[in-house]
Amino acid sequence: MLTYPQINPVALDLGIIQVHWYGIMYMIGFLFFVLMGKWRLKKYPSPFWTNQLIDDFIFYGALGVVLGGRIGYCLFYKPMYYLNNPLDILKIYTGGMSFHGGMLGVFIVAYIFAKKYRQSFFMITDFVAPLIPMGLLLGRIGNFINGELWGRLTASNIPWGMVYSQSGVLLPRHPSQIYEALGEGFILFIILWVYTLKPRKLGTTSGVFLLSYGCIRFFLEYFREPDSFLSDFVTRTGLSMGQWLCVPMIIIGILIYIFKSQNSLKCKNN
Repeated sequence: MLTYPQINPVALDLGIIQVHWYGIMYMIGFLFFVLMGKWRLKKYPSPFWTNQLIDDFIFYGALGVVLGGRIGYCLFYKPMYYLNNPLDILKIYTGGMSFHGGMLGVFIVAYIFAKKYRQSFFMITDFVAPLIPMGLLLGRIGNFINGELWGRLTASNIPWGMVYSQSGVLLPRHPSQIYEALGEGFILFIILWVYTLKPRKLGTTSGVFLLSYGCIRFFLEYFREPDSFLSDFVTRTGLSMGQWLCVPMIIIGILIYIFKSQNSLKCKNN
């Protein structure tokens, strides 16, 4: 049995300005996106993508992640609270980001890019999809450093069970942030990276991303303690909010993959 090490979430305190580890994880994730994207472009030249376009996309994509993630959290998880306290939407430092909202933000940016450069939407998303998992891995590490989103209670004989004193219950829990870092990050990265080693039909990589992430996240939610303000929702429906949000991802991913698999156009290494 392990004890959560109580890591200070503030990496650098300059008085007026505080730099949080969570924010640093986001920045490293964006950096990984750019470096891996340019490496991939060098190894597999694209008729559309350039280094400059990757730089442009990450700038707007980062805005999509942050704004979409925050707005998504407010709408999906605590709509009535933020409806009554709209200014609190701006208080990102208090926590509250949704991957599903951030994903929708990135999709909006991808749609705008596709329209601006007269390219297929899937030409954008197929290239972007394999670059996302490392950012998810780093984001979950940020959750762990913050001591948030801990797991459900587990048996005391599980050696990696962890006691989070901030949970108010001094019993071992699943370190679900680490599970999610490995699942949503490392495993998803391997799936997408291996899948795109060969030329694939346009759109199928995006379908595999949605399907794989949805299934991995749906499964891992069983180890994560639901937010206290959603406990009644979980009791009534039998599933967490995260699982419900994964259901349409899985369905859409399957439909995209089936439909695009019938398409004759292949995209070399996306």
